[in-house]
Order: sequence, then C-alpha cells, then structure tokens
Amino acid sequence: MLTRPPAVRAPKRPRRRRTRLWSLLTLPGTIWMSVFFLSALLLTIALSFGVTDDLGNPHFASTLANWAQLAEPAYAKVIVRSFLYAGLASVICLLIAYPVSYVIALHGGRFKHALIAAIVVPFFANYLVRMYGWSTVLADDGPVLRAARAMGAPASIQILNTGFGVVAGLVYGFVVFMILPLYAAMERMDVSLIEAGRDLYGGPLRTFLFVTVPATRQGALAGLVLVFLPATGDFVSAQLLGGPNQIMIGNLIQQKFFDGQNWPLGCALTVLLMALLIVGLSGYIRQSRRDET
Repeated sequence: MLTRPPAVRAPKRPRRRRTRLWSLLTLPGTIWMSVFFLSALLLTIALSFGVTDDLGNPHFASTLANWAQLAEPAYAKVIVRSFLYAGLASVICLLIAYPVSYVIALHGGRFKHALIAAIVVPFFANYLVRMYGWSTVLADDGPVLRAARAMGAPASIQILNTGFGVVAGLVYGFVVFMILPLYAAMERMDVSLIEAGRDLYGGPLRTFLFVTVPATRQGALAGLVLVFLPATGDFVSAQLLGGPNQIMIGNLIQQKFFDGQNWPLGCALTVLLMALLIVGLSGYIRQSRRDET
C-alpha cells in the first residue's frame, strides 16, 4: 500500500530577520526625528536660560531670570486659563462624540463609512480658515445671535470676546479627534454586551453608563488626550474668538517670539508647556498599561 509522503513545509522566516527588517525601515524616521526634532528641542531648552541684548537679539546664557518671571501672577493666570479652557473643550467634545459615535457605529449600517467621511472631510480645510468662518457665525450680527435674539435673548448678549467663544472654537476645531477613537472603540465592542446589559440594568441610560462607557474607556481616554494636548497650546481660537482677557499660553508664546522680541522668555514658556503636557501624557500611558493588564 502506497502512502503519501508527508508534506514539506516551507521554512519559516527567522524572527530575528523580520525584526532586523523593521529596524532598518524605522531608521530613516528615527534619524530625521533625532536631527530635526531633538536638536530643536535642545536649542529651545538652552535658549530658555538665555538673555536678550538692547536690540532684542537672543543670546545663550545661564540665567534663571526667565523661569523666575513665569512665577508672576499674570503668567500663572494665563497658564491656568489655558488648561481650564482645554479641559472644558475636552469634556464638551466627549459629550458630543459619545452619542455621535454610538449612533454611527451601532446604527449606521451600510452608511457608517459615509457618515464618518461626512464628519472628517470638512476638517481637511485649513484650520485658520475654519476659525475665520466660525467667527463670522458667532459674530454679534451673525446667524446664531440673530436666532437667539429672535427667541427672546437680550440684545446685549455676545459670544465673541468671551471665554465661551474660545471654548466653542476649541470644540469645533478638535471634536473630530474625539469622534474617531470613540468610533473605533465602539466598532470593536461586542454588541452582545449591550443586549446583556439591558437584561441586567434595564433602561438604555443605565446600560450605556454601566456597559458601553466601560467597554469604550480606552477610546475615550485616547480622545481626551488627542483633544486636550493641541487645545492647550492653541492660539488661533483665543486670538480670533476671544479678547485681551481670554488669551492662552499659545498667544503668550507667539507674542514673545514675534511682538516682544523676547525669545528666551518664549522658549521658557514653551518648555514649561511641554513639561506639563508630558506629565499628563505619562499619566495616560500608565493608565493604558494598567487597563491592558
């Protein structure tokens, strides 16, 4: 009786060779980031201890005067305001993105990709152009306030040159960065969990709070980081939608570099902002690792 010879399997590619290939592919990006990003970062840190001459030209030095100046109440107030506006914008984006992502992911059907495209494509337009358009919409004679006055709002109501206008601009500018990770998390979620939650918790609201929210927590945390980090350093919204009393740390940095010709102080503000954001980002990374274990 003839027996079939055992099939000869192709030899597996050594894992070491694959690792070496990926290392070679990441080498150009690593060199680029090391040369252009880290060198610029080191120069910024070094210049934060510098001084300016009578003509406003920056020079490297070893003084702590710039850092001591950041402890003044005026700078501390702007920093706290920046984090407050960014935090409010992140929370509002979360409240908007949850129902939008939920409806698209679980009830969008064959139109879900078209709905996501309808949300994302407008954000390909230039950010500055979108903020100019938003300032027109929220202007004193714009459609929003005209409709509000028609419904009985006082004639003195205004949105521009207020903190509400700045937060509204931040929400409009970055809400898409909250919708996308939440939508991806809900796409991966097991729908049977919602059905089981309705049997255990009863109403839709309790099911959403005790089942959907914990199952999509990673997407929510990622969205909060993606919104909070750029919103903290944003200066366009505060410049176009806010007034002198609503400037953020990004506006201060811009003023020190361009208007005030005080590059060392601007570098100190930049390094401080990066340090504070790195602390928050490290907390997010620790929480993500804790959730994975």
